[in-house]
Amino acid sequence: MEIAIIILALGATVLAVTSLCRRLGFPAPLVLVVVGTIASFVPAIPTIELTPELVLLGFLPPLLYAAAIRTSLVDIRANIRPIGLLAVGLVLFTMLTVGLLTWWLLPIPLAAALAFGAVVSPPDAVAATAVARRIGLPRRIVTILEGESLLNDATALVALRTAVLALAGTVSVASVGLDFLVAAGGGAVIGFAVAAVIVLLRKRLRDTVSDTLLSFMAPFLAYVPAEELHASGVIAVVVAGLVLGHKAPIVQDAQSRMSERVNWNTIQFLLENAVFLLLGLQLRWILEDVGNDDLGVGTVAVFCLGALLVAMLSRPVMLFAGRFLLRRGDETSTGEKVPWQNLAIVSWAGMRGVVTIAAAFLLPEDTPHRQTLLLGAFVVTAGTLLIQGLSLPWLARALQVRGPDAREDMLQEASVTQAAVTAGVTALGEIRRPGDSDEVIADLATQSQLRTNRLWERLGRPDGETPSSQHRRLRLGMLTAERTEMLRLRDAGTIDHEILARVMDAMDVEEAFLTVFSEDEDPAGAAALATPAAQVGDCEHLRAGVDCSVPSGPVCEACVREGTETVHLRMCLTCGEVGCCDSSVGRHAERHFTETGHPVMRSFEPGESWRWCYVDELLG
Repeated sequence: MEIAIIILALGATVLAVTSLCRRLGFPAPLVLVVVGTIASFVPAIPTIELTPELVLLGFLPPLLYAAAIRTSLVDIRANIRPIGLLAVGLVLFTMLTVGLLTWWLLPIPLAAALAFGAVVSPPDAVAATAVARRIGLPRRIVTILEGESLLNDATALVALRTAVLALAGTVSVASVGLDFLVAAGGGAVIGFAVAAVIVLLRKRLRDTVSDTLLSFMAPFLAYVPAEELHASGVIAVVVAGLVLGHKAPIVQDAQSRMSERVNWNTIQFLLENAVFLLLGLQLRWILEDVGNDDLGVGTVAVFCLGALLVAMLSRPVMLFAGRFLLRRGDETSTGEKVPWQNLAIVSWAGMRGVVTIAAAFLLPEDTPHRQTLLLGAFVVTAGTLLIQGLSLPWLARALQVRGPDAREDMLQEASVTQAAVTAGVTALGEIRRPGDSDEVIADLATQSQLRTNRLWERLGRPDGETPSSQHRRLRLGMLTAERTEMLRLRDAGTIDHEILARVMDAMDVEEAFLTVFSEDEDPAGAAALATPAAQVGDCEHLRAGVDCSVPSGPVCEACVREGTETVHLRMCLTCGEVGCCDSSVGRHAERHFTETGHPVMRSFEPGESWRWCYVDELLG
């Protein structure tokens, strides 16, 4: 019963703190660490000790898997060079610097000092990306931090295992290299094998529940065999997650993907926040154990503060010293370096987490001054979380490092959706049968086009409500009335429950689709909106298109003549004719292209300069 009460108390605390932090705009992980630290000194709260088995088997695999299935395998490959530098080179460099400092300050063997260096070397898989996403850093920085945090635990744990073996005098240079190759290569092979088996199983599964159960098993199916074979369970989980996330659109149906997304978001939310709360709860008993050590208070304090400073400073020292290694490589033909501001953000995003505490418990019981080393691991973890975690948003603002522009995101989303819709409409003409109704075909094409209209509408700055906003508002009102009638029929007991459940499930899917577009109704920013480099198209019409300096006027004259409403304005780059967009009733910009063949228009909305080729359907 006591365990059940503890679990409920942890869940309630996590829910209360995260809800309050979301409302006040505070970083929940950091607040949870503080709350846990304070709670550890409350006599009525029982001592809760994290064990390596609980963290490395209970928390780490699902957290890594939840992050991996949402991480782009394409982006990881594109940034493999900086990720490799951080996940391997930086971990070993931090291990060496912290280890040498520890060896100098404490009377312990060099192998034990290096083992402690390995313990505190890897930034947390949760903390860095949680803070990075919350403050809105550029996507490439987030991708690099995600890739690093997914892989650096493997480097640190292998290095720790090697240092522990060195304490017993059973390690050599050759065995170190072989151990690392076996851990990395074996973990990757097992991860690929597990992913391949799950892909085969998913192709044969037909129900969402079975697919969800298989998804819950996936991280442990990869982690446990890898660890039993002395390979890296971390790499096995990460590889399996990356591959399965990449293959999900092919081997899973929409309902299974939605279920997996919701379930893993819930698991990740619970585990990552509980981890930070549990981290704070460790302080009291760690301090009690340090009291039994024969080192003086001054020596312990100097060691803990020194380890914290060196762990924090090793990262910027190495990254700025090796800045040439962080070129964009294949992504940029000019070989341009990463801006120093971005590098500064990456170098300061080195928050440690619960893996550091768990790894510290792996130190052998007979390690000299083990209690002090455990306290050092806690100080490094809590210190980096609080110091770097709280100052990272300020540093990003001071260096003017901003995340993706919301309007550029919308422009890319509209362009991608337009391409997908065009492919779907083309396929519609190919798969239709002789007996298919023309009205049905036309309705499907219209509904598909509405998906892109919803996005294009949100790019401009209309004075009133757009057609899609009106449709969403009215349809949501209708769904509310429909659901009320369903509940009345349910309470009357006149309709079978399963029938009502199916109807209401369908309504929920439609409502979820409608509410996706209501989260950010006004993404307009102050900066001028041009086509993002990642989405710039290239065709002869865009290359030849020159911005016409003589627009026909500030309004769509055709809308004025016909008495129809204009949503957004577009201007022909050939003759300067200003017409309304596809969401407008008249669609006069498109009609102008149909009548004249002028291929390229650009947005005539304030602050926008993106162009569109009607012939090749490309942004430019």
